[in-house]
Amino acid sequence: MELTSFLHDLHLSSTSAEKPLPLAPHPPITEVLAWLRDELIGAADSERSSLIGHTEHLFQTVDPLWLFSASSANQQEDGEVFGVMWAELQAGYGALVSALIGCAALPLCEDDSGSLPAAVYSLIPARATPVSSALTALLGALGAWKMVGGASRAKTVLLLALAPPICVFAVTHFQDQAWTSRSSRAAAQSLQGALLRAGHWRDSAHLLMGDETSEEEEGQRKSRGILGEILDLLQPELSKDRWQRCEAVKLVFSWILLQVSRPALSPHLPRLLPPSLLLNDHYRSENCMLGVRCLHHIVLNTPPAELRQFNRAEVLYQALYKHLYTTEAAVIQLVLSCLFDLLLVLEKPPSSLAPSCSRRKPCHHDDVLRLVLTHMEAEHKVELRRVYASALPPYIDRMGVAVCRHLRRVERVVLGYLEVRDPPDELSRLKILEALQKTMRVAWLRMAARVDVLLRCLLRLLVDVASDVSLGLLVRQQLMNQACCCIKLLDCCTPGTIQLLQQVDSSCASPELLRCLAMVTTATER
Repeated sequence: MELTSFLHDLHLSSTSAEKPLPLAPHPPITEVLAWLRDELIGAADSERSSLIGHTEHLFQTVDPLWLFSASSANQQEDGEVFGVMWAELQAGYGALVSALIGCAALPLCEDDSGSLPAAVYSLIPARATPVSSALTALLGALGAWKMVGGASRAKTVLLLALAPPICVFAVTHFQDQAWTSRSSRAAAQSLQGALLRAGHWRDSAHLLMGDETSEEEEGQRKSRGILGEILDLLQPELSKDRWQRCEAVKLVFSWILLQVSRPALSPHLPRLLPPSLLLNDHYRSENCMLGVRCLHHIVLNTPPAELRQFNRAEVLYQALYKHLYTTEAAVIQLVLSCLFDLLLVLEKPPSSLAPSCSRRKPCHHDDVLRLVLTHMEAEHKVELRRVYASALPPYIDRMGVAVCRHLRRVERVVLGYLEVRDPPDELSRLKILEALQKTMRVAWLRMAARVDVLLRCLLRLLVDVASDVSLGLLVRQQLMNQACCCIKLLDCCTPGTIQLLQQVDSSCASPELLRCLAMVTTATER
């Protein structure tokens, strides 16, 4: 076949060439693209590697003027004919890129598990690496093509048409997953870099979002983003029935979403929210965590008024709230963080509300804090206790004086958590002491009825910490300082609380404990 001999001659004639060779005579580029596409689709696995190599060599060697010419003759046709030819050229490159990407397509999962054994992906890295190299060569040739005027705009149109599938392919293969290897990840990263250079995008976020406007202002080139086109590609695979068939789809979607910030995210919210909710609702914890991260990113990068529109914020709240009943520490940590930001979208912080004569109505903040405190009381898993304890101080700070609704639960949680060691860093105890300080500062009028119980608990904590030789010096000092601060606050709430502490001597306390008590009593006297 003439095209076969053409590629063969091209390979032989350019091994020592220092610059692209203008071949003459040569067939129209559209015929070459169509032939390569058909061969790639119909070839056996053993033959595809050679064809991909020929394709890469073609893009590296031949003059870009021929590679991107709309016709093999001179370009004097009228505008309508030239437009038809250019559309044909663009379609040819699009079909070839799809065929190349298909050579490294991931196998599909037949059931709804969404995962396959790692052995199934063993051949994918070896297929993806040459495909990445061929696409990198194509982008290099496109970037080297020097055009002006209307042809320059046509070059931009071609790049924007090829960029979405190339970007999705690169993102699929530069992540550390079962279907990638070190070489395939390096090739995919190189492909992503070539794509950014070809379109003069600064980084991946700029590639997706572009500039605020695509028009040229003050002589500066404005780049257009490709987020919409990428979502067009992913949308069919992100439906409820299909998203679990390919394990890479959710990872590509989440990576794309996490690159996009406001204000570029809002126009695409109707297409970004449903897949994120699908991931959030999945029974597997890794998918659920991925969905919560996506939802949290949406909350942070979407105007509150837009989230409240169509009751979206309430839907997000219900989708996240149900996860508070899970026992996965990693899931709880992400959900509490996301809810903390989402609650500001739903309602004003209770701490910011002005005093009112009428009884304050319970709100979503109350519901979340009540459930968290209820779970904290009965929780015995160390990881979950740490997660809950870390989340409690900011929630109490957000509640302000409204935490008085929950003082009984807070008291039980404080007493229970301060009694249990949490080596080596004592994170739970430190965070509970911080939560206690915040509670006493806003609810100091309610401390008189609890001062005896709290003071006894804090003194017991000081004795335990002072006698615990397994604790590091820094951790011991932090615990004792925080406990002393709580005792000072108790005395401020109910003056005279710590007068009896002045009678403690070395017969019943260690020197370190005596120093702490002396510091507390001295500060109180002042």
